[in-house]
Amino acid sequence: MRIVSICPSNTEILDYLGRTDLLVGVDDFSDWPHAVSELPKVGPDLSIDMDKVAALEPDLVLASLSVPGMEKNVGGLEEYQLPYLILNPNSLHDIAEDIETVGHAIGESQLGMEKKAAFLDEIDQLRHKGEADADRPKLYWEWWPKPVFTPGAVNWLTEISELAGAQNIYATEQVASFQTEWEDVKARNPDHICMVWVGIKEEKMRPELIMQRPGWDMMSAVQNRNIHVLEESLYCRPSPRLLEGLRKLVEVL
Repeated sequence: MRIVSICPSNTEILDYLGRTDLLVGVDDFSDWPHAVSELPKVGPDLSIDMDKVAALEPDLVLASLSVPGMEKNVGGLEEYQLPYLILNPNSLHDIAEDIETVGHAIGESQLGMEKKAAFLDEIDQLRHKGEADADRPKLYWEWWPKPVFTPGAVNWLTEISELAGAQNIYATEQVASFQTEWEDVKARNPDHICMVWVGIKEEKMRPELIMQRPGWDMMSAVQNRNIHVLEESLYCRPSPRLLEGLRKLVEVL
């Protein structure tokens, strides 16, 4: 079977299933596992080159709607009449379902069910540890600085926060992604600021930019120097690697 993945999280789900050997091409941002960097690239995940995808003669294209703008890719797949599967998870449970779905799609239904169960079991083990923490610090996750975007209640990072024994200050907003303002963040006064700018490497995210924002010097997180530059790929991609990010978050907190 020949598979093309056009989203990093899909590539990582296939890796979790142990079947990256089926990949014949990936999007430009797929970088895990490292071996996929040797595969043909079909363009950035928001602007896939369908000619390149078609040239690889895939039996299945793993598509996504996890980022606004990816609808264009799906339209291109339909235009080229390429077989595809769309994944669009918002929660850890959704990711578990996608593991099983991909397993079935590649003819490995039993493997998909087993890996789904293993993923859910790992979450349960980590959940019990998180629930033991009575004093839950408040986290502000920054996906993008201007305009300011942060995960809301219907997003995996709210779950990750809770599993780590903390709480997302924007869990009050019943959306996956919430646009807010610097003043509102300041008013919610988080204990920790987690910088995970989408698509930006850690070395380009500078905490001093956070500290210079008007009035933010009065926030607990800034006063206590609890500004954390985190690995974007472990927090912004809806894949099983979120649990690796969770473990690192526990250490940070």
